[in-house]
Amino acid sequence: MEQKTHREVPEPEISVRHLSDFMAASERARRTIVEGCKYRPIARLVQHKEATIAISGAIQKGALDKQALKDKADFIRNKLADDDFEALTNEVNADYVEKFSEVVASIKLPNAEVLPGKVFPPFKINGVKVRFSPHLLLRRIDKTNKERRGAFMLRYAKGKALQPIVGGYQSAAAFGLLRDFAPEEGAEIDKTICVTLDAFTGELHPAPGSSLSMFANMKAACMTIAERWPNIKPPKGAVI
Repeated sequence: MEQKTHREVPEPEISVRHLSDFMAASERARRTIVEGCKYRPIARLVQHKEATIAISGAIQKGALDKQALKDKADFIRNKLADDDFEALTNEVNADYVEKFSEVVASIKLPNAEVLPGKVFPPFKINGVKVRFSPHLLLRRIDKTNKERRGAFMLRYAKGKALQPIVGGYQSAAAFGLLRDFAPEEGAEIDKTICVTLDAFTGELHPAPGSSLSMFANMKAACMTIAERWPNIKPPKGAVI
C-alpha cells in the first residue's frame, strides 16, 4: 500500500496570504496556488512561526533594537534540535529575524497602539473559507476622539522582495475583512493602519486608496476559486 503524501481539503479554503498571491499571479500560477490549498502535504513543512512571534513581540514592546534582534536570531540558530528538520526550521527562522534586524532602522511603523494578533474564525466569502490571522492588531484615537482599527501582517521570502501589488492586496484584504466581516461598534477601520511589512526589505505596504474595489475583486476571485475547486486535480505523483 502506497504511503499517503497529501490530504485533500474538501471545501474551498484559502488564507489571506495566498489569496493576495492569487490576485497578482498569472493564470498558471493561480492554478498552482489553488492546488496547494486543496491538497496539503502530509510531510512537515518548515514554518516561520518562531520568527514572526519574535518580531511581533519586539514590535509590541517597542523594542526594535538591531542588536537585540540579532541576538534573538543567534539564539534561535543555536537551539538544540532533535533532528535535521528541526535544525533546518531553526536556521530558517534565524535567517528571517536576522534579515529583519538588518532593515529595522529604516522601518517607520504607523503611529498606533500595538495589540496582540488574533486568529479570526474563517470568513465565508462566496463559497470560500478565508483564513485571516494578523500578527498584530493596531488601534488609534483620531482628532475627533474616534477609535480607528487596523491590522499588521508580516511577509518574508529569503532573498526576494515582496511585490508591491501583493502587499497592497494583502493590506486591502485586512481592511475589507475588518470592515465588512469583523466590525466593532463605535470604531472605524483605517486604511493607514492596515499594513503588510516585508521583513526582507523593511518596506511597509499600507492598504491602498483603491482598497474597496480591490477587496471587491478579491471577493469575486473567491467565487472563481469555489467554482474551480471540485475540478482541481492532485499534484503529479500525489497519493491522497
